[in-house]
Amino acid sequence: MKKTIFLFLSVIAIFALFQTTEAISQNKPVLYFCEKYDADRGEIGQSSTFTTGFLTVMVKDDKPLGLTGVTIQFDKYDIYTETFTFYKKFNYTVTPDMKYIFFAGKDLSFDEAGVFRVYLLDEKGKTVTAAIVIIKS
Repeated sequence: MKKTIFLFLSVIAIFALFQTTEAISQNKPVLYFCEKYDADRGEIGQSSTFTTGFLTVMVKDDKPLGLTGVTIQFDKYDIYTETFTFYKKFNYTVTPDMKYIFFAGKDLSFDEAGVFRVYLLDEKGKTVTAAIVIIKS
């Protein structure tokens, strides 16, 4: 039963990823995930599928992002309503010259299995970029 639910969620995630990819033009920064970021070794354990727990959210662009206050927001896919609903968010302060940022912390965790859309929002709550991540138990 768990495998069937996971397979269903994976198909939904792929469909949602294509929709998100279409909505986010090629000139936007890339948002992706890894287990952790190390100053010497860089990104460790980069993937789009993880188990519950803490993750590091990476954002990378060719040019400075020009942001100061940002929010990382998680929305969880609801299989019953077939929509994403707010799950939780985290506020961060960055500098406008940054073009490669990692977001991590003791609160940046996925506590439940599911399919999540993760946003980087600017100071006004406007989407800068987004990506899909699958969390397994």
